[in-house]
Amino acid sequence: MKIGLTGGIACGKSTVGAMLVQLGAALVDADQVAREVVLPGEPALGKIVAAFGSEVLHADGSLNRGALGNIVFQNPGKRRELESIVHPAIRERMKEQIQQHEEQSPGIPVIADVPLLYETGQDKQYEQVIVVYIPRELQLKRLMERNPDLTKDQALGRIEAQLDIEEKRRRASWVIDNSGDIEATRLQVEALWGRIVPC
Repeated sequence: MKIGLTGGIACGKSTVGAMLVQLGAALVDADQVAREVVLPGEPALGKIVAAFGSEVLHADGSLNRGALGNIVFQNPGKRRELESIVHPAIRERMKEQIQQHEEQSPGIPVIADVPLLYETGQDKQYEQVIVVYIPRELQLKRLMERNPDLTKDQALGRIEAQLDIEEKRRRASWVIDNSGDIEATRLQVEALWGRIVPC
């Protein structure tokens, strides 16, 4: 079974993903794949250099994320250009990794951790979707605690750049409410795992 895992920024998605792995799931992480597809020698990195110039590289040929970020965050057109290079590469690599898991361990659920699952229309690729939920006020509080250098406006901007968490909650197959303590979350994850993989 292929299951999408998503949520808003600072909702605790990675924590829930790690709990599912402890219970026996295979995990494919979009953020990890995003780092892999821009390593030296990867086709996506070559396309990024062709589009944005060699100033987005460090001296050793690796991607200078800061320099690239300075270009794309000021310019929505450039950001879309970058996404048109990187997103297809990420999706293709994730598809390959999911297939590998399915071939090597048939019957083991594969969880795909994708932060922008709904925003990029990828939810349709999965049989079920788990949304890790916390209310927006708590989301803002946790994001600012996690990133103390962010102003309140900057933190709100990051939250508002994603689909509203209440809308994600409405669309979910299953919801894990992560607004309590870690044990409360763990109990929900274990109960959900029991439904995904009946004994």
